[in-house]
Amino acid sequence: MKKVAFHNLGCKVNSYELDGISQMFQKRGYEIVDFAQNADIYIVNTCTVTNIADHKSRQMLNRAKAQNPDAIVVAAGCFVQTAPDAAELPSVDIAVGNNHKADIVDIVEDYIRNSAGSGPSEDKTGTSYVSDLGEGCGYEEMSVDHTAGHTRAYMKIQDGCNQFCSYCAIPLARGRVRSRDMSDIAAEAERLAANGYKEIVVTGIHISSYGLDSAYNAFTDAGGTNKALLDAIRTIACTEGIERVRLGSLEPRLLTDEFIASLTDIKGLCPHFHLSLQSGSDSVLKRMKRHYSTKEYAEKVKKLRGAFEHPAITTDIIVGFPGETDDEFAATRNFLKECELYECHIFKYSRRRGTAADAMNGQITEAVKSERAQMLSGDSQARKRAFMEYYRGKQVEVLTEDTTQLDGREVTCGFTPEYVKVSMPPCEGGMITQILCFEYFCDTMFGKCVDR
Repeated sequence: MKKVAFHNLGCKVNSYELDGISQMFQKRGYEIVDFAQNADIYIVNTCTVTNIADHKSRQMLNRAKAQNPDAIVVAAGCFVQTAPDAAELPSVDIAVGNNHKADIVDIVEDYIRNSAGSGPSEDKTGTSYVSDLGEGCGYEEMSVDHTAGHTRAYMKIQDGCNQFCSYCAIPLARGRVRSRDMSDIAAEAERLAANGYKEIVVTGIHISSYGLDSAYNAFTDAGGTNKALLDAIRTIACTEGIERVRLGSLEPRLLTDEFIASLTDIKGLCPHFHLSLQSGSDSVLKRMKRHYSTKEYAEKVKKLRGAFEHPAITTDIIVGFPGETDDEFAATRNFLKECELYECHIFKYSRRRGTAADAMNGQITEAVKSERAQMLSGDSQARKRAFMEYYRGKQVEVLTEDTTQLDGREVTCGFTPEYVKVSMPPCEGGMITQILCFEYFCDTMFGKCVDR
């Protein structure tokens, strides 16, 4: 029995896809081993969102070949898609782009058959499977029966992005929007529920565009409400055994009055919204080619807070975008203070070849980027604590996930619908928790199970 090991880099979509690849190998009779172990096949699902991601992708491919020079090393995913010469790297035997992952077991087995008896080659060139992801490219169906989590699973419903923000290489790596068939979404939700999962996190490269490709255009009305996405969310939420649905990153313009009102009627929808921002300066947003203003963003935040009780609203921020002045950075910092978001994920701008921002003047030094990122991170931590403080002394629903060690004691951990992490003494199946106090060192609250 051949042994295969996996390593994932990047986003939740990558993680989902690698779960699917792992299960395909398992069904073919391969033994799954840890990446640090000796394996016959190593598969690295790569990322290219930043320069650091590119570096880590190469690093993990080299590590795999160093662990077993005779192993087959497969580079898959976004780095491969944007670097067509990835197959020529000395550590890579097979390069698989983003629309051939469902075929990866067959690709590896073909490579093994074709390589039998050929012996080592000094001038080896790897085999490459990278296709055009332009218009007309269909959604690559992959599915999972289980994930690494115990009670919460991710589900990919969409791939690709048509936005072409000036800083982002993802449309180059993932191609145009492709939507998953509704029947496949329903079938996977049923499988996950049958395997004991209680919460599904809806994810994709740009889920706000679900259904906007030609195959599903009829599902979206002329008024701007994405009814296709609402149908997908309802399909998952109505699955017997699924108690929660959590949404991935959303675009502000998705949140029409009708869309928000429809969300409030969906049973089990978590009031946790990751609303993409990137900058709190209108001039920077314009250079980024983002299609909203800070005023529009603030209005969407207000509407969500009017529709849900104490919703968790999180976001992403890029600091050090080309030409970002001190005043523009100050505008971002002030805007975030006004919005009082639960949590901000801070990223330093990274130049990406092939994007409009790569050619812009006024590239910011790493030192300035780091200083600005540190300031925003400190602000965000303070706001996160203030948001969590709201739950002190309250009873909240917690979906327990696992048991671990926290400050030398065994605890059961889980999350509220708002994605506040709660720890408590070991409690099987606990769903209602009394919040007692903060555990400041790990941004988690501590409670006790009061009702099972």
